[in-house]
Amino acid sequence: MPRMLDVSDEVRAEIGDEEADRLLVGDDAPGSYDCTSCRTPGDPEREPTSTVLFVGEETAVLAFAHANCIPSQVVSVSEEQLQGAVRSITGDSPAPSPSVPAPAPGEAPQTAPGGQAVLGITSGLVLIGGELHPALVVEPTAPIARPGSTGPGDDFLPLLIEQGFIPVTDTSELPSPLHGWSVLLAAGQLHAVLQPGPQGGSPIHWWQAHQALSVTDGWRAAVNKTQRVLVYAAPVGSIGQQPREDLLRDALDKAAADGQLVAASMPLAGTPGA
Repeated sequence: MPRMLDVSDEVRAEIGDEEADRLLVGDDAPGSYDCTSCRTPGDPEREPTSTVLFVGEETAVLAFAHANCIPSQVVSVSEEQLQGAVRSITGDSPAPSPSVPAPAPGEAPQTAPGGQAVLGITSGLVLIGGELHPALVVEPTAPIARPGSTGPGDDFLPLLIEQGFIPVTDTSELPSPLHGWSVLLAAGQLHAVLQPGPQGGSPIHWWQAHQALSVTDGWRAAVNKTQRVLVYAAPVGSIGQQPREDLLRDALDKAAADGQLVAASMPLAGTPGA
């Protein structure tokens, strides 16, 4: 009987008391599962387990995760993302593999600070203090103008600094935590970077993948260990699509030396941001 299953109040409100109680007594809970975050096996009878409800425009899917990976919560995703997550969770089709071993690149249209842009996202591992840390590198495909600006300037970094990102001068130092921001990893894939909602409301998407991005097993293992993701950002043309992690690190070092890099440390979605 899965005594170690957590059903949060927001999940209970969505699925109803009857279904929540059935889960807690073991009627509908799995005997084992693959964690929706790190994709390693879990057992609700032996370890604390979270219920995670993914809600799309027309579909809702209940999944399970290690409690130390992600707390019980409701996650809003697009219907397309949800269908992809369902296929990944049920094994109906394999998750797409990145085109190179690491980092795994991807781009998606998303409203960035300052206006509509395409933000390129690259995942990779960064060595700091002898430990590998999961990282995301964000670079727009065009300059980002400040809202209302008519000039050709690029305000991407100043806008992020106003949001709490810190300029990086030395990539051997860990970026500071950024309160209220988080990274959504679901079904072992990268879905979004979330920022605080207006007036302290629910988090909103700062970047959202058009199609969930695969990350390497090593990246998932690292984030499962640290529970945080290092997010670096640089203006267009500063980093580029680097095919290897050593080249990505070299590009980060150069951007930092040129004063063209900001960063922040973020937890997985649903965990405290401070």
